[in-house]
Amino acid sequence: MGEKKKKEATVKTWKKALFVAAALLFIVVMVVSSMGMNWISGIAPIKPGDAVLVDYTIYDSTGRPFLTTDQQVYKEQVAKGASLLFAKQLTLTANQSYRQALFPILVYSPMNGGSYQEFALYNPEYAAISNAIVGMKTNEKKRIVLPTSGTMTTLLSPEDLVKTQIDIKSLETGDSLLLGVSENPESTTGNSSAVSYVRLAQVVRVSDAGVVVDFGYPSAEITVVQFSHQ
Repeated sequence: MGEKKKKEATVKTWKKALFVAAALLFIVVMVVSSMGMNWISGIAPIKPGDAVLVDYTIYDSTGRPFLTTDQQVYKEQVAKGASLLFAKQLTLTANQSYRQALFPILVYSPMNGGSYQEFALYNPEYAAISNAIVGMKTNEKKRIVLPTSGTMTTLLSPEDLVKTQIDIKSLETGDSLLLGVSENPESTTGNSSAVSYVRLAQVVRVSDAGVVVDFGYPSAEITVVQFSHQ
């Protein structure tokens, strides 16, 4: 083959390679365009205002999980004979607080034969999760401190326990009670239509004066399932 034919063949090969590269680039651009900007959420961290889907597990003062959205955690605890609440994943806006005092979460409780109830997250707990996810990425996991730990204690008098049909003699320090809470406790007295939620409280002290319970929780483990930039 002459020198001229070799040059022509080389030029054809490069043109063919450039054509293939251009076609691949076109395909990549088309795919990325069809995905919009959401594909960036797999690379860039969460920013304030992003919509985020979160898995979470809340722990009591003994380090035991009592509420989770993680099926694996739920199955492991049930296999050990533990009772815990199972909830759906939480959708929230990063770095945005909740206006109401209580944020309702639908949970499944295996107690008393099993039932669905609305569990209450306190506003500071919701804010702690919302703030903590800023800077996280998809599938990233983090253990956070909840601000309600040790600050939500209250005394239940013997009369209060009678109303809730709880026998004070059966209670010991460390026991857990599923109790009702409301944004306006006064409105729930004698009012069956008033909105109330459940909350797991831990017995701190038992005495003749009644039972001191703590409605606060020390920590939660959160995992970013997915998110999208707004």
